[in-house]
Amino acid sequence: MTFWGCRVLALLLTRPGRFYRVEVTENLFGEYSVLREWGKSGRRTQPLVCWFSNLREAVIAAERWARGAERRGFHRLRAA
Repeated sequence: MTFWGCRVLALLLTRPGRFYRVEVTENLFGEYSVLREWGKSGRRTQPLVCWFSNLREAVIAAERWARGAERRGFHRLRAA
């Protein structure tokens, strides 16, 4: 799934055979979109997009969803 805009935050969490991605982007209308995408590796994904009027709310929501994934056994990948 492709969104036009500037990526502000991207988190990728994994566990064996599965992944969970949370990405915050600014869209063309000055709003912020939080894309959540999850699924099995190599299979079709389940995307969900939520819009926020400001960056602070979008980042708080993205972090909350990432923490929820961590409680379900996912681990954040570290940037190299």
